[in-house]
Amino acid sequence: MTDRTAPPTAVVDPASDAPDAPATMSARDRLAVTLLLVSTFVVILNETIMGVALPRLMDDLAITASTAQWLTTAFLLTMAVVIPVTGFFLQRTTTRGAFLTAMGLFSLGTLVCALSPGFEVLLAGRVVQATGTAVMLPLLMTTVMTVTPPASRGRTMGNISIVISVAPALGPTISGLILSVLDWRWMFGLVLPIALGALVLGALRLPDVTEPRHARVDVVSVMLSAVAFGGLVFGMSRIGEAANGGLETVTLGALLAGAAGLTLFVARQVRLQRTDDALLDLRTFRSRTFAVGVALMAVMMMALFGVIIMLPIYAQDVLGVDTLRTGLMLLPGGLLMGLLAPAVGRAYDRVGPRPLLVPGTVLVSAATWGMAMLLGAGSSPWLLVGAHLTMSAGLALVFTPLFTSALGSVSPEQYSHGSAVIGTVQQVAGAAGTAVFVTVLSATAAGLAAGGASEVVATAGGVRAAFLVGAVLTLPAIGAAFAVRPAPAGAPVAAHH
Repeated sequence: MTDRTAPPTAVVDPASDAPDAPATMSARDRLAVTLLLVSTFVVILNETIMGVALPRLMDDLAITASTAQWLTTAFLLTMAVVIPVTGFFLQRTTTRGAFLTAMGLFSLGTLVCALSPGFEVLLAGRVVQATGTAVMLPLLMTTVMTVTPPASRGRTMGNISIVISVAPALGPTISGLILSVLDWRWMFGLVLPIALGALVLGALRLPDVTEPRHARVDVVSVMLSAVAFGGLVFGMSRIGEAANGGLETVTLGALLAGAAGLTLFVARQVRLQRTDDALLDLRTFRSRTFAVGVALMAVMMMALFGVIIMLPIYAQDVLGVDTLRTGLMLLPGGLLMGLLAPAVGRAYDRVGPRPLLVPGTVLVSAATWGMAMLLGAGSSPWLLVGAHLTMSAGLALVFTPLFTSALGSVSPEQYSHGSAVIGTVQQVAGAAGTAVFVTVLSATAAGLAAGGASEVVATAGGVRAAFLVGAVLTLPAIGAAFAVRPAPAGAPVAAHH
């Protein structure tokens, strides 16, 4: 079942020359999707692998916490700047060319990180890694939507959900395991052979499953995109780094520049898309299902990244759990998402999005409310594990229907732009979630400490306050889940605008 909600201005044209959806997936296409899935999992894993390692890096490289945080901030910043350009890039490049570019950059960055003698080289390696990572997810989504029959898209998107939700969740666990026995450079050294193997296999076997077409690059749009998304992610990351939750002049300036850049970027895309020259075609938002799906995804990504940053702080600073055990406590949730994703994908193909999205958003909201109400200074670690498992089950029910219905609601020629929009929203929402949760934690803990509370009690209160804000944010998501409607039986794949 394919989800499509076309607005009144969209005209369904059966005679359109847009590519028809395939009836079955060929062996060649299955190879392409499998290789892209494995490669994307490896590159996204690196997005969250640094968090647990920062204390070790601070000691080994003799750097401060704010300096070390740049290893994560620069990665997110690069992703936010590059992803909006991928819609244009994927239109002009073959599948194989885009993959070799992305995986080549990621492998090079990983090699630089593994051999880095100091902080500056390590930071440069992370930026190169992020450039390759930014291309992989939109490439995977665009390829899947192009070659997968509508009747089985849910199943394939279920596998993408494993990549998107499980890889970031497993990052801290794998990092903790490696650091418990090896030097931090092995976080990259162990990934490098896998990345190089995928690169070689792609060079030898990956077929071209999409047809490139000429697209003019608008330099002004590229610059506005960098200011808009770079400014927003940088500003929100600075909030997340602030120990006291205060808003510095540089942070405020970045947020204001990002907001102004975003306004100008959107205005320019609306004008350029009339001649099909937009860097990021925003006509995808003419589909109500796409617009609602992207908004719902933003809330879920805020919740996911907020929880990923909060739970280790709570486990280590309040419960006194060490790094390795913290990673292991988060492992069951990541594994549960991975185990559920294929079943959720099959269920989507049978019943559509709403029967999965509604209970999924309810579970995410219930888990967040539970953490806000129940986690305290003397809580059992098992309570944390249970809450994380509940939230992971909810996210597993949400991600596959969202990706499939949102992209399934736009025309095939818009798949690359729709994928780029989703990737961009993920990055900005993830940064926003981290910023909101950490800011509330810092401000509340500082207030409690000023009132005489101990550090442990103050931190516990700050964590609960952060979860409370997150819980309130999840409530509108339940209502939005009802607005994601399935396509009418026998409807064409997409509306052509």
